Amino acid sequence: MRRVAAITAVLAAAAGIAIFGTGAGDSSGYQVRAIFDDAAFVIPGEDVKIAGVKVGKIRSLDVTKDKKAAIVLEITSSGFQDFRTDAHCTVRPQSLIGERYVECTPTAPHPPGSKPPPKLSVIEKGTGKGQHYLPVKNTSSPVDIDEINNILRQPNSQRLALIINEFGTGLAGNGKNLAETIHRANPALQATDEVLNILANQNRVLADLARDSDTVIAPLSAQRQHVADFVDKANTVNEATAERSAALRANLQLLPRFLQELRPTMARLGSLSDEMTPVLQDLRPQAPAINRLIIQLGPFAQASRPAFRSLGQAADVGIPAIKAFNPIVTQLNQFSRAAKPVAQNLSAILTSLRETGGVERLMDYAFFQVTAINGFDSISHYLRTALIVNLCSSYSVTPVTGCSANFAKDGDTGSSATAAGAGKKASPVAKEQAVAAAGGDPVLERTAKVLAGEKPQQVYADEARAKVEARQEQAGRAAALRRAKRTKAQAARARAAERRAVLRARRLCHRTDSPQSKARCGRARRHARALAKARAKAEHDRTSAQKDTPISLPNVQLPGGLGAATPPPQTPQPPPTPADSPTATAPGPTSAGASPANQPPAQQGEQPPTTDPKQGLFDYLLGS
Repeated sequence: MRRVAAITAVLAAAAGIAIFGTGAGDSSGYQVRAIFDDAAFVIPGEDVKIAGVKVGKIRSLDVTKDKKAAIVLEITSSGFQDFRTDAHCTVRPQSLIGERYVECTPTAPHPPGSKPPPKLSVIEKGTGKGQHYLPVKNTSSPVDIDEINNILRQPNSQRLALIINEFGTGLAGNGKNLAETIHRANPALQATDEVLNILANQNRVLADLARDSDTVIAPLSAQRQHVADFVDKANTVNEATAERSAALRANLQLLPRFLQELRPTMARLGSLSDEMTPVLQDLRPQAPAINRLIIQLGPFAQASRPAFRSLGQAADVGIPAIKAFNPIVTQLNQFSRAAKPVAQNLSAILTSLRETGGVERLMDYAFFQVTAINGFDSISHYLRTALIVNLCSSYSVTPVTGCSANFAKDGDTGSSATAAGAGKKASPVAKEQAVAAAGGDPVLERTAKVLAGEKPQQVYADEARAKVEARQEQAGRAAALRRAKRTKAQAARARAAERRAVLRARRLCHRTDSPQSKARCGRARRHARALAKARAKAEHDRTSAQKDTPISLPNVQLPGGLGAATPPPQTPQPPPTPADSPTATAPGPTSAGASPANQPPAQQGEQPPTTDPKQGLFDYLLGS
């Protein structure tokens, strides 16, 4: 009977092919290409029903490459032309004379509000192009009545009785389970067919597995005691794992988050591996050399062990020495910090001497000075000197008439020239030159100011006022620097906050498909604009603070007064004191070898050239 059904199905399929081939030209409507395991007694033109109501007809039949029956269902009712992926069709008998029809369910019932499954896919090319494809797993074919009647014939009835008796003994009390198994037998058999097909395609692999398993199992059979121990230990491990199931469950709950956090690291590792590929390819030719290096490191390590032992012994002796050397290092550190300004000035001087030829000028000075004072005649060398002979050129411990070197005292109304000259203040230019010639020494500066005509009390008061002003200026500079630093940090924080706010606003405003998202976007933009204003104000404050900050420049001063091109200003000399002046003492030598009284009046009253006293011997050495 099965052979007759198969022949009939083939003939029906051939007739369907003929009909399909001749009528493919006027295909229309919604067509579903359903795949069935068996389409016996199904012919084109039969009805297609949904819930017992006719909605279309069978257009054609075909046989697929895997020996399945393909039935093309043409749905003519527009309200049912929407088959989903959970649709199901089955072939049912229409009457006892063998007629068939196809019962379909376009989609399975779903809870209200749930998302419906997708529509059936459309065949893009090949046989059935443009038709909706319903796979075989969504179809079923009933068992025919004549096949059921076959079991009543001998010896099928006896065999069925034996099977039922044996199943009755084996399945006693499992009727419900058996019913569920029979109900699900068709999907299970389909899955079994798929498994068998996969195993059939992998028969070579299975043969290799059987052959290789003998090789693996042979050593295991020799070590069966160890295998038994492994099973025993595995049982112990499983028991311990069961006892800590809560901790394992917590770890598994944290695993997705860990994997999510690990994803950027793995991405960076992937980028690193991509970037390392060229490096490793370049290192590949050097692999033999690297292997030799690693091999030679072993003997080298062995040979270096005595050196490391002696180094440890040296460390035992050297550590106390290094600790004892710490005070010296501290003193050297303090000395280096104190000597840094001197070193900077010395570096500036030496750089200037090197760039301007100062050493050569110094050698020229020594040469010309020697040649200027060392003469040569027909007899021998001689030294050019000038002998000053007067009453004021010799050292004396008693007063000498006309050689007074004393300064005027407060309230002294004597007629000495020195007192008369001391009561007269020097010009501001002469005073500045005298102070500058002191070379920065405070004692010499005070002396120069007093010699210029200022009172000692005024000099000390000026120094105290200058110190107060210097401290105030230093405090102002420190406050300006602190304000500049504070405003700079505030500006940096304002820029960072503005950037974060702008990025957040971009992220929130990227997609505004709801009133809530639009409101969040507006708030983020307003916040970003407020932070932009705050950043602009911080930048303005920083610029203002930087303008108020003093600019520190290196101050390199050359010692002045030493070998100056022009001597410092001198106070004009008054007329000589009388011979009986009680304040007269032995004076020093004068420039022209005569007393001040012997100098011309024009030279006594005129001011020397206003040359900067900082320039002296170094100006000559530098060639200016």
